[in-house]
Amino acid sequence: MQKLTNKEEEIMHILWKLKKAFVKDVLAEITEEAPHYNTLSTIIRNLEDKGYVGHDAYGNTHQYYPIIALEDYRKAFMSTAIENYFNNSYKNMVSFFAEEDKISAEELREILELIENRK
Repeated sequence: MQKLTNKEEEIMHILWKLKKAFVKDVLAEITEEAPHYNTLSTIIRNLEDKGYVGHDAYGNTHQYYPIIALEDYRKAFMSTAIENYFNNSYKNMVSFFAEEDKISAEELREILELIENRK
């Protein structure tokens, strides 16, 4: 799975949300720094070249849809992040979030309960 740029990832989140969309539909969903229509069209075609997006043609117009599921992308993204930033250690990742006050003791207890109930 090829790495996405920040803008490509933003567009993918919109496509995952909309499920199917024309370029104008994606453009309407962008809240900050919307690119020009042609630029957005190029980004979506690049996503198609990378294998993330497919399309249905209606004359000269294309309706785009995600080929890669959000969950599959999330798994690949998290695996890469944990490998690159936390020395391939989930413990290091959880410790980082605890030290940054991004996760509470209650949330950690809930995570432990989930782990214990899976066995």
